[in-house]
Amino acid sequence: MLRTLEERDIRFVRLWFTDVLGALKSVAVAPAELEGAFADGIGFDGSAIEGFARIYEADMIARPDPSTFQLLPWRGEYPGVARMFCDILMPDGSPSYADPRWVLKRNLSKASEMGFTFYTHPEIEFFLLRDKPDPGATPVPIDSGGYYDHTPHSIAHDFRRTSITMLEAMGISVEYSHHEGAPGQQEIDLRYADALTTADNIMSFRLVMKEVAIEQGVWATFMPKPFTEHPGSGMHTHVSLFEGGPRLHRRPAAARPGDHRRLQPVGELLQAAVGRRRGNRRRRGRGARLRLLGPQQPVGAGPGPHVQAAEGQLDPR
Repeated sequence: MLRTLEERDIRFVRLWFTDVLGALKSVAVAPAELEGAFADGIGFDGSAIEGFARIYEADMIARPDPSTFQLLPWRGEYPGVARMFCDILMPDGSPSYADPRWVLKRNLSKASEMGFTFYTHPEIEFFLLRDKPDPGATPVPIDSGGYYDHTPHSIAHDFRRTSITMLEAMGISVEYSHHEGAPGQQEIDLRYADALTTADNIMSFRLVMKEVAIEQGVWATFMPKPFTEHPGSGMHTHVSLFEGGPRLHRRPAAARPGDHRRLQPVGELLQAAVGRRRGNRRRRGRGARLRLLGPQQPVGAGPGPHVQAAEGQLDPR
């Protein structure tokens, strides 16, 4: 890493972390300050970060993770700019429990102690708009394409190509990309990786999309539903839990009914959710119903094509 800083004439290194809502935060340091940052971290006011600390316990530390070092390709070759993700610490050096990255690392560590490894593969959807909408104005998509439409004269065609090239320059592998179901809606699927790497990659992905959009004179937004009449955006995430060799969630034909570890994880979540809603109903004296929408279904429409779960109608298969 230090050799790269010198050979590529890196003048700034951006240290990234997120608040509890997933907003990206950044502080830039000169390469000469990195040795101190690795040893002692960079101090900042945690009370000014959403969800981090109260005013009387404001002192917090951002310590960069050298394994996340990458050049930022949209900043140009010379002088170059790089980035690293940070772990957030308290003044005594202990991890901050408000740091989303630490929450994930802590749970992955517990899973590892039990012999499990966890991989994720996200399918990320977003919209491209002609410009940033004014407050109260209706957003204008860059095209009128639909699902899997090939639009050679559209900005989206070149946008996806440029974005993927930039992602791969940062070491982020892409599997697929295509136009989604709504006008201006795009989808780019990242290759599976361990959950922590995927989380870091998604934060980089969001920034890359916005940077490429600015370069091309359009606006990229990850808001869930900018148009009432069209499907919204989401992030379908494939999860794989391994215990040694085979994938744990693939139920063998001869699996015993009591082997709960091999149940579909979403089925178990639905069972837990309905049990909680049933308990709330008893406490509040009113009914409860759980319904999940399909990925192409507008919010507020009828039951989704994929899953409709009501009390007493759950099937975890």
